[in-house]
Amino acid sequence: MTDITRAIAAATSLAASLDLPADDAIVLHNSNKLALRLTPCDVFARVAFVGQEVAQFEVDLAQRLAGAGCPVCPLEPRVEPRVYTRDGFAVTLWTYYETATPDTPPAGYAKALEQLHVGMRRVAAPSPRFTDRITEAEEVVADPARSPELADADRVFLGSRLASLRRAIEDRGAAEQLLHGEPHPGNVLSTKSGPLFIDLETCCRGPVEFDLAHVPEAVCEYYPGLDHGLLDECRQLVVAMVAAWRWEIGDQFPNGRRFGEELLRLLREGPPWPTLDTLTRRLEGP
Repeated sequence: MTDITRAIAAATSLAASLDLPADDAIVLHNSNKLALRLTPCDVFARVAFVGQEVAQFEVDLAQRLAGAGCPVCPLEPRVEPRVYTRDGFAVTLWTYYETATPDTPPAGYAKALEQLHVGMRRVAAPSPRFTDRITEAEEVVADPARSPELADADRVFLGSRLASLRRAIEDRGAAEQLLHGEPHPGNVLSTKSGPLFIDLETCCRGPVEFDLAHVPEAVCEYYPGLDHGLLDECRQLVVAMVAAWRWEIGDQFPNGRRFGEELLRLLREGPPWPTLDTLTRRLEGP
């Protein structure tokens, strides 16, 4: 059995043991975690290998954020809100929502993200700092065993750019708070009641501009009080970090090497820095 087949079997058998009928599973997304729609119970399941996830952190934070009125996807109310384990997998169960619109309108997206940030300021939760993400990217770049296909000149260039961006952003001394960490369109559900954010395992502390660096440019036009100089640096940082992860051995991102090469080219070419959705459309287009 493949890992995906095993993960689906673990999630469906777990759901059935909790009196949630799950005769079938539709794969919604597959990256570091497998996202499934279990039917006919209509449950959104997230599955990862035990020890390769921060599922308990995500479950605890989701409950606290929902209590603070944040627009986040709630856990499945028919079962106990916790991390379940089955056959070596950690499984969390969430409310499933039908997609209301293909794309979240920018104004609504910005309003929901602002509401999320306001609620996050009321939640005292221990979390990593955004600079930990930079460190993770730097470690991939610095270790040829972890990024064997990255050319030496590119390794030096990317490592230097990550370090300089860390210094530039920290030197600004901007106010920091709890953030989503990756509120890009893939982590936003467009529901009939409005946008809801998912995938809270990336939450960290940092300036709100770090979150805004992950969203489409049109969304930023509706978010009040942004420091556009800091936003520009954060966008460049996101490009550099994603470039590092695309060169990591075992990366499962579709067309990962092509993305990695294009991101390095963009970093050398200079501003304006593209948003990730713009880059994705460019590389996945005809």
